[in-house]
Amino acid sequence: MQVNVRTEVELPVIYDGVRVELGYRIDMLVEDLVVVELKCVESFSSLHEAQLLSYLKLSNKRVGLLINFQTAHLKDGIKRLVYGCGWDKPAYSSSVPSVAKN
Repeated sequence: MQVNVRTEVELPVIYDGVRVELGYRIDMLVEDLVVVELKCVESFSSLHEAQLLSYLKLSNKRVGLLINFQTAHLKDGIKRLVYGCGWDKPAYSSSVPSVAKN
């Protein structure tokens, strides 16, 4: 099975019907569904998350991954972000039954 991965995908901005080239580039676009941004930093900052969320919004994609290669274990350097609506938090219910242990 082959996975479609495009790299350095140009991301133009359309403002008031005019295409504006700002130099935005998605590091990787997997199966035209997942935006992947690659980093090599000590830790993620809110700027990295904002960048990925902007790319998701501009590309009309919903799922993105931030991957940081400057970690001892790669699994610790992966953050998944989802952009979209309808992701309301479930209402808190105080009537949650307690679990009794024997």
